[in-house]
Amino acid sequence: MTDTDSLQITTLSERPALVPRVYEISDTWPAFVPHDMVGSALLTQVAETFPQYCVVATDGDRVVARGFSVPFDAESAGREEMPDQGWDRVLAWAFRDHHRAHKPTIASALEITVDTDYLGRGLSYRMLAAMRDAVGRQGHTVLLAPVRPNAKHLEPRVPMTEYIGRRRDDGLPTDPWLRVHVKAGGTIAKIAPASMTVSGSLAQWQEWTGLPFDADGDIDVPGALTPVQCSTAHGRAVYVEPNVWIRHSVPGN
Repeated sequence: MTDTDSLQITTLSERPALVPRVYEISDTWPAFVPHDMVGSALLTQVAETFPQYCVVATDGDRVVARGFSVPFDAESAGREEMPDQGWDRVLAWAFRDHHRAHKPTIASALEITVDTDYLGRGLSYRMLAAMRDAVGRQGHTVLLAPVRPNAKHLEPRVPMTEYIGRRRDDGLPTDPWLRVHVKAGGTIAKIAPASMTVSGSLAQWQEWTGLPFDADGDIDVPGALTPVQCSTAHGRAVYVEPNVWIRHSVPGN
């Protein structure tokens, strides 16, 4: 087992040569997630566009974890810090603001992904801390995060409001990824009920999941946090994923 103390974690602005390598990681994202239309259009541009907001971990010459965040303006008309459309909305706002040279007022995390060979070693805590430090160096006092609870997919029909209320005897959330954020000082603020949307034809969903998608109604899909809504009459299915907004104060600000 590799000693995580030997890993190097930096921003991508400090190591720009790693920008094209951040997707070399072996991950466990469900096959349908990359088909979110906002993410498929913009996510691969985050590392190059906002390298000072992105962190990367390496073990020797191997990229073993990435963490993406983006700045956006939450104070203009029609904006808010924690929108109900969560992940999709802040990603779209970040690029709109960047192209229009609007000054950002806050930063939001998008993802922390750890290589499957390096899971269970506390690397996610270190990546989160590095991301908070990175946004702090850009002058932000808060890091938001539309968090995808990583055990919620085991209970897709449990409402998110009920799920996030579950606590262990020590008062921490039962969900492992929510617990990482809370132990790191984050505060659960609210639910983003429509944080990510993946829509497609029944044929596409069959390809993504290996399931028949031949019946109307809610379909439980491995890796999905809520059921996918299937309509055979209309030939399509839609997945609307809820996330959980967590607010982190940035140390030193």
